[in-house]
Amino acid sequence: MIGIILSALAMTVIVGVRYLIASGAFAWATKWRHPTLYSGLNAQIGREIGWSLASAAIYGVPAGVVAWGWQNRGWTKIYSGVGTYPLWYVPLSVLIYLLAHDAWFYWTHRWMHTPRLFRVAHAVHHASRPPTAWAAMSFHPWEALTGAVVIPALAFMIPIQISALAVVLSIMTVMGVTNHMGWEVFPRAVVHGPLGKWLITATHHQRHHAEYRGNYGLYFRLWDCLCGTDKGLGSFDSAHSSLGSARGGSPSR
Repeated sequence: MIGIILSALAMTVIVGVRYLIASGAFAWATKWRHPTLYSGLNAQIGREIGWSLASAAIYGVPAGVVAWGWQNRGWTKIYSGVGTYPLWYVPLSVLIYLLAHDAWFYWTHRWMHTPRLFRVAHAVHHASRPPTAWAAMSFHPWEALTGAVVIPALAFMIPIQISALAVVLSIMTVMGVTNHMGWEVFPRAVVHGPLGKWLITATHHQRHHAEYRGNYGLYFRLWDCLCGTDKGLGSFDSAHSSLGSARGGSPSR
C-alpha cells in the first residue's frame, strides 16, 4: 500500500512539473510571438495554474497505480521489450490509444456541455476567456477525473511499448497546450490543407471556446464530423481581435 501511495505522489509531481514546463514553454513562445496577447490576464492565469495543479494530483493517482502495478505486479499491458510485439505494432498502438482517447474525450466533453454539468464542473474550464497556454489542465476536479482514467484504463487492456506510451503522453500534452494558447502554431498548409480536415489544432478548438458549442474533439475531427458537431475553423487572422471577441462573448450552449 505504501508503495502505491509513493508511486501516486511521484506521478503527481511528474504530471505537475510536466504541465509547468510545457505550458510555461508555450507561454514564453506566446510572449515572444504575440507580446501583448496575455496582457491583463494575470489573475486568470493564476486561476488556471491553480486548477491545473489540482488536476495534476487527480491525474497522478491513477498514473501512479498503473506505474506501480506495471513494475511490481505485471498488471498492465505495458511492455518494455521492443521485440515483444512486431515493430509495426508500435506506431499502430500509438494510433489506437489516440483514437480511443479521442472518442472518450469527445463524448465526455459533449456530456460536460449539458446544462447541469456545465454549471457544476465544465464552467471552470470555460471561465478562461480567452484560454491561455496555462489553461490546458484547468479543470474542475469532477472533469479532471473523467480525463485521468482513460489512459490508465487503456494500459490495462491494450498492449503498448513503454516508449510508445511516452509518445502518446507527449502528444496529449502538446495538443492540450497548443489548442488553448490563443494563436495557431501549426503552418497554414497543415491547418487549411488536407491534414487539417482531420486534425484538431488551435484554429479549430478556438471556435469551441468562442461559441461554446460544437468542435468537441481532442485530436481528430472524426467524431465531430460523424455527429454533425463540426463547426469548422475559427479565425486567427488577427489573434488579438479574435481573442478580444472571445473575452466578451456570451456562454450560450
